[in-house]
Amino acid sequence: MTDQTPIIGQHIVKSFDDELNWLDNTIAEMGGLAEAQLAAAIDALVRRDAEKAAEIVEWDKRIDALEEEINSFTVRVLALRQPQASDLRITVAALKSAGELERIGDYAKNVAKRTITLAKTEPVGSAANSISRMGTMVQGMIKNVLDAYVSRDWQRAEDVRLRDEEVDQVHTSLFRELLTYMMEDPRNITACTHLLFIAKNVERIGDHTTNIAEHIHFMVRGEEPETARVNEDLSSYTVVEPKSS
Repeated sequence: MTDQTPIIGQHIVKSFDDELNWLDNTIAEMGGLAEAQLAAAIDALVRRDAEKAAEIVEWDKRIDALEEEINSFTVRVLALRQPQASDLRITVAALKSAGELERIGDYAKNVAKRTITLAKTEPVGSAANSISRMGTMVQGMIKNVLDAYVSRDWQRAEDVRLRDEEVDQVHTSLFRELLTYMMEDPRNITACTHLLFIAKNVERIGDHTTNIAEHIHFMVRGEEPETARVNEDLSSYTVVEPKSS
């Protein structure tokens, strides 16, 4: 009986390692799906492809299912393993990050849903291309934060966190651009309203990606980032005055 004790102990540790690896792999899978969904939604927007957008809306179900799996799994791990120190931080970070990725999937789905409506309207300036550029920035953030998550690279996560300022600035600029289009021609109001929501969805995806970066910082270092996040999204305070006749 005594001879078996070390073997049992090793088995328990090994199985816990396997569980933590499963969490990493599932977060990576979920993040990859969310990134792909956003990229496809932006592409459908630029191409004004309502049929493709309708397909993308359905992709979100897989992301939701993975979040449910992670939620159930982490609750079981917390109850049965009672992890401590770094193991506890890894488990909690996975739970929180899964929630962030589920929201990213929701916002990408919303982009696709509004694209279906936009395909029925006339194009408005270069707004779709501007959103595409912002989407490319956010996609890069998602990819880098997922790499940082798996590699436990808190410095890379911090770089992602800082890049959110640029996304905010682009969103503010795009907000002003769309307001201008609406004031120039009332026929643009419907399309611009949907584009405003789409731009905000992409900006919020950047925020949720930044949240994951902060979860990584806590997971690795056991503390929150030293500096507060800088919010450069000034769209809430933006006023565009009509041109005098």
